[in-house]
Amino acid sequence: MVQKVAVIGAGISGLTSIKACLDEGLEPTCFESSHDIGGLWRFKDKPEPGRANIYRSVIINSSKEIMAFSDFPPPAELPNNMHHSEVLQYLRLYGQAFKLMQHIHFQTTVVSVRQRLDFDATGQWEVETEKREGQRETIVFDAVIVCTGHFTKPHLPLTDFPGIESFEGRYFHSWDYRNAEGLHGKRVVVIGIGNSGGDIAVDISRVAEKVYLSARSGAWVVGRVGEGGLPGDLIGTSRMHTVLENLFPSWISTRVEKKLNKAFDHKLYGLKPNHGFYTQMPVVNDDLPARIISGRVQVKPNVKEFCGSSVVFVDGSIIDKVDVVVFSTGYNYSFPFLPSTLQAKSGYRLRLYKHVFPPALSQPTLAVVGFIRGFGAVNPLAEMQARWATRVFKGLTTLPSEENMIKEIEKDTITMHKRFACSERNPLQVDYIPYLDSLAELVGVRPNIPWLLLKDPRLALQIFLGPCTPYQYRLTGPGQWAGARQAILTQWERVVQPFRTRVIPEPETRPSSTRSIIVTFSGAALLCLPDYIFLLFMGIISKLLKD
Repeated sequence: MVQKVAVIGAGISGLTSIKACLDEGLEPTCFESSHDIGGLWRFKDKPEPGRANIYRSVIINSSKEIMAFSDFPPPAELPNNMHHSEVLQYLRLYGQAFKLMQHIHFQTTVVSVRQRLDFDATGQWEVETEKREGQRETIVFDAVIVCTGHFTKPHLPLTDFPGIESFEGRYFHSWDYRNAEGLHGKRVVVIGIGNSGGDIAVDISRVAEKVYLSARSGAWVVGRVGEGGLPGDLIGTSRMHTVLENLFPSWISTRVEKKLNKAFDHKLYGLKPNHGFYTQMPVVNDDLPARIISGRVQVKPNVKEFCGSSVVFVDGSIIDKVDVVVFSTGYNYSFPFLPSTLQAKSGYRLRLYKHVFPPALSQPTLAVVGFIRGFGAVNPLAEMQARWATRVFKGLTTLPSEENMIKEIEKDTITMHKRFACSERNPLQVDYIPYLDSLAELVGVRPNIPWLLLKDPRLALQIFLGPCTPYQYRLTGPGQWAGARQAILTQWERVVQPFRTRVIPEPETRPSSTRSIIVTFSGAALLCLPDYIFLLFMGIISKLLKD
């Protein structure tokens, strides 16, 4: 019987895994190699090898309601898109509220995770750790949750760039970047147009002579600021939007791309990619178009070679006297402490059932949590994975046979590679809401919208038309939280609160700003529906507003 669980890493995934263990009556012991929680979201003045690192200006791409833990709404006063220091503040509040800190062993690195000789009978693991002082210890656990993420091993493809070894300037990976100090008046080339590449190009362009952003394949660029100045991700992550996307994928993708090109023409700006919007993660950056139109950032194609201090691009253009090159070229994922047998791949991804469980284990007592990407925040994804994993550990939920798990993994891999632009650096991506719902179904917490329409139409309307916030998965079933309904009904109030630094009085006859927001976005969403469904929902909205 599983009781003692080792959790490796105290970032977002590690913290929510500790809590999931406690919720199921398990005894978690978390090993964190650094001196503090936060993982990626703990800023370090100097890069720490083997750990994720961020630069000083990082703002989270997901808004606070989308990235919230499902039973812990973020404080209303926090900004919608938080600075990394505020994300860490939220994680500390979460850890304190659920007394997670006492289960963490800091400055303790996991060296190896090995199956015991009697694993087939017990499912137990030997976890070898090393403290900062060099002391080693091996402890037996009934189960293990791996929460080390995939931003710890920078990918620096120097062999792809002839002449880099004789480049006269300085070059480094974006993992090493902290701020623009020392780059005043410099000529800088940033290679790679992911989120880090876009952020760093913008950051450096405020002090550099010129920044050149080398984009091999282009990218769709979206802003954190959406319609009406509200967080953009609150509009595009609804259940109704997912239904429409499944029914009319090409139409929805084309509409999104047209809308983005109305803000600024991606082709004109040299950013237009070959892929459709939903096949690859977009670049989230409100400032990049402004830096391009002002000439502070110039978009270039892929780099062909380096010659002394010059950079030659594939279109034949040359930039001379380059001082610095920043390689924003992604990461290689690595789990060096795991047995090689558990690191088998299916396509580019790890061979994991539903991205969590290795299918080859005779006992399902090891889970990987947080090694996932989707068009939404990682917090809800990791939290749902942890909730499912702990219930599997306890035997409350069973897995299919190894043969069936492998078949499903291979099928999912084929589907994923057709649907998304996967690569070694981006090994996996999932449809955000469908993936959450698939795990929620296994946990027993998927919201029943038809039933809610009869019992609580106001709530059902918010769940279907509004943003898919994590509180939906605490309404019923295991881990049910009494505050979930209220958290959903008040989420727009927490969105609006940070803007109330200079309140503009409104006429008494006008609806409240929060209600206006709900009506605006509900109406915009409903306009996409057939007439008879539109009339049905407008009747419901009318009734709710009267109530």
